[in-house]
Amino acid sequence: MSGAKARFLTISDTQIAYRQRAGSAPGLVWLAGYKSDMLGTKAEALDAWAAERGHAFLRHDYSGHGESGGAFKDGTISFWLEQSLGVFRAFTEGPQILVGSSMGAWIALRMAQELNRAGEGARLAGLLLLAPAPDFTSELVEPKLTAANRRQLEDMGYMEEPSDYSDEPYIYTRALFEDGKRNRVLDGILDTHCPVHILQGKADPDVPFTHAMRLTEHLPADDVTLSLIGDGDHRLSRPQDIALILRSLEGLIERSV
Repeated sequence: MSGAKARFLTISDTQIAYRQRAGSAPGLVWLAGYKSDMLGTKAEALDAWAAERGHAFLRHDYSGHGESGGAFKDGTISFWLEQSLGVFRAFTEGPQILVGSSMGAWIALRMAQELNRAGEGARLAGLLLLAPAPDFTSELVEPKLTAANRRQLEDMGYMEEPSDYSDEPYIYTRALFEDGKRNRVLDGILDTHCPVHILQGKADPDVPFTHAMRLTEHLPADDVTLSLIGDGDHRLSRPQDIALILRSLEGLIERSV
């Protein structure tokens, strides 16, 4: 676990925890998945790599995650996007590579849209998307909802599902589903104006590899590489997966120079 203590930035009255490593550009910005935090295996491996190579590295916890304040049930893609952009703008300089895992890849794609819309597209040196789950609420979760799930969402405003990654169940709120529709990225052309490398396991039980293939169809103007890992799962945290992530990162850095 990283020895650096978390620091905090207040965004919309919520304390957002972050860790920052100074270094050269392009810097790396980690965007974790749903119910994941900034001290996971992949984030720690990136931190060690950045320390060894002298690159800047920034990571944070979304509200309701890890060391950040706020309730998980209050979180939406829009809130977590706002927090990610806030941390990015406050603590990075020069070109950055966004490394997004699962839901973090959705956040990364939305960040690219918002940065380009604001005239800040030059800040992006590349996107490294790991088991990307853009639009997962409407594309991956909603189609599998049972009648009991839908009743929970209607009656309580949220539903619970067992998780393979935590002792605590996953919670999905009605607000998350509704907000997810407002943040869809798979309904038009995505133009990030930077190289994109996608790593996707073919044995991923949560995000089918066809979802990553579909994502590439929405990136026709970008330099996109899709690497399929035959026996890769959703975590992509095995030593061989970490090694591939770091090689892919090195490739993006070489293309950005």
